[in-house]
Amino acid sequence: MTRVLDIFEFIDGFAPFDSAMDFDNVGILVGNDQAPVKRCLLALDVTLDVIDEAKSLGTSLIVSHHPVIFEAVKSLRHDSIPHALAKNDISVICAHTNLDMAPFGVNSCLADALSLRNLIALDNYESKIGPRSEGLVGTLDNACTCHEFASLVKDRLGCAGLRYIPADYSIRRVAVCSGAGGSLIRAAIHSGVDAFVTGEIKHHEILMGLQHGICVIEAGHFKTEDVAILPLTKKLSENFGDVEFIKSKVCVDPMKYLV
Repeated sequence: MTRVLDIFEFIDGFAPFDSAMDFDNVGILVGNDQAPVKRCLLALDVTLDVIDEAKSLGTSLIVSHHPVIFEAVKSLRHDSIPHALAKNDISVICAHTNLDMAPFGVNSCLADALSLRNLIALDNYESKIGPRSEGLVGTLDNACTCHEFASLVKDRLGCAGLRYIPADYSIRRVAVCSGAGGSLIRAAIHSGVDAFVTGEIKHHEILMGLQHGICVIEAGHFKTEDVAILPLTKKLSENFGDVEFIKSKVCVDPMKYLV
């Protein structure tokens, strides 16, 4: 019988939890590591809707990307996510920045979705177990215009919309960093890329990209990270034959676009 701990240790094998960034909170954050698992739900976030989905499916474990407990808990209200999980005896494994920077991880899945080749690290983060790739740089098989590449990102990630800086040069070399990766614009500039794809970027970072002639594409936090959930579901399914792994249907991008 597969336990919560077995799934934790498997994820730890390719996305070590000790490699997570210092500010992060990852691992088995709720529940019992010895609890048996027959069905597991995977989602980018653990919301009350996701918990209801888990209950309806009879799942005893949720594997999520974003931590359900991020800062110190000073109270545990009846309407809080941790309380709802404990009440329904649902364990949670959270793999956040450790999964972002893993060889098979969020940024790798993002780069793969955009068909980037010859991947190298955009920048390195010095974790407790050594340097990890913070963002990736790769090349497209064929150069395209900025508008064509922005359209490709929109289609491949299933974005309802996105923001980008137009440019009049060809796009071939691309940097990616999922989620709130805008601070890596400096590393993108230094790496000499034509375009930088991320989920969130601040205004002054956009201006920095504009100044240095980089096509910046902001595709949304959810869309640049949810791209990893289905591959993770498949990877876990291949390793644990006695567990049914299901990607959440209710965990969807909450943002809508008015054009």
